[in-house]
Amino acid sequence: MSAPTDAELIEVLAHLPVERDTAEHYRGYLRRELVFNRCGACGRYDAPMRPMCPSCWSWDMVPTPVSGRGILHLAIALHQGPPADGVDYAAGPHPVVTVDLAEQEGLRFTSTVVDCALADVRIGLPVELTWIERSGAPFPAFRPTTIGEA
Repeated sequence: MSAPTDAELIEVLAHLPVERDTAEHYRGYLRRELVFNRCGACGRYDAPMRPMCPSCWSWDMVPTPVSGRGILHLAIALHQGPPADGVDYAAGPHPVVTVDLAEQEGLRFTSTVVDCALADVRIGLPVELTWIERSGAPFPAFRPTTIGEA
């Protein structure tokens, strides 16, 4: 499968903020990979994706997949919010989580958690990347895992 053109990417992921600096991050969605820029000079990951390393100011940023394993850093339960495919606020609060990814301290990604009772969603919970469908396209989410797997 060839990589989608920019126009195809924007068409498939019209519900997401695809632009020049984030296109490779969102192309990763279509491959079911969570991709961030990693500096070729100092090795530091950067999220959100930017063309220059915020640590060493190098322009040698390389889109690199991450494992998607980590620990919940922040968890909130939304009782209302903007309409989103697959989110039913009337059925109960929708969990939104920020995960501190294993690749680097402070490398965080915000999404939702699935396969977990809302009462079990807590800071420090080990999680791993999984994929759900939103608006007809792959969307990264997290599910609980055991500590040995995180």
